[in-house]
Amino acid sequence: FSTHSFHLDWSLYHEADKATKNGYAGTSWDGTELTRRMDKARAELEVLRRPARTIDPGAYRVYLAPSAVEEITGLLSWGGFGMKAQRSKRSPLQRAVDGKVTVDPRVTISEHPGAGLGPDFGGGGFKKPKRVTMVREGKYADALISPRSAKEYGVTTNGAGSHEAPESLEMEAGELDQDTMLETLGTGIWVNNLWYLNYSDLPACRMTGMTRFATLWVEDGEVVAPLNVMRFDDSFYRIFGDGLVGLTKQRELLLSASTYGKRSTGSALLPGALVDGFKFTL
Repeated sequence: FSTHSFHLDWSLYHEADKATKNGYAGTSWDGTELTRRMDKARAELEVLRRPARTIDPGAYRVYLAPSAVEEITGLLSWGGFGMKAQRSKRSPLQRAVDGKVTVDPRVTISEHPGAGLGPDFGGGGFKKPKRVTMVREGKYADALISPRSAKEYGVTTNGAGSHEAPESLEMEAGELDQDTMLETLGTGIWVNNLWYLNYSDLPACRMTGMTRFATLWVEDGEVVAPLNVMRFDDSFYRIFGDGLVGLTKQRELLLSASTYGKRSTGSALLPGALVDGFKFTL
């Protein structure tokens, strides 16, 4: 197996915690796209030079950029999609697995090797199917099954690794246009990145974490000021359930920058998400 790609990961820094983090990855280089992303980062950096604003804790209309959505799906991958965690009732998505909870029918999440850089076989050499759909139109569908779990539970493996986590995660696109997202957001918060996520209530799939880098306050479709760091605490079921306004039709391929032990071939192909009532606690 071999794969050929490029991956640039960079930040433009102003001062203290005010920086904008950016990336560009793929398999077909486009210098115009790099220029577009760099120009966007420079524009965000100019906003970060303005006096920062602090807002009160509460529920806000929020746009989560694909990089912020990746942090949420990344945490969800810690046992959320694996058969072992589900059969032992330790999955953060257990209520969805048991059919007690659904999310918005526009949400479909799959393990799709063809969408990323990873091989179509697992570490044990077992062939992966073209796609394993874990969430289909808002309802939990299939699990990732390692050879060990397949043996333990008497089912067929679908080539998942020992951690039973997606390596080429894909979320289906929506209908919103990212190019006009400021106007669609109206008044609220533009979140480019989330950080340090963990579960505050695992059975409820409730997550907590911090904003980081360019998080911006928007009024009437215009960026007004950068926001100081805030903590959110909200449930995946609500963010991508009742709170979901829509997903963008544009998606971004986000490659893992991990080099722990080896260069990672993990990836996520994700849209941005517009959410009402996103809950900030600090």
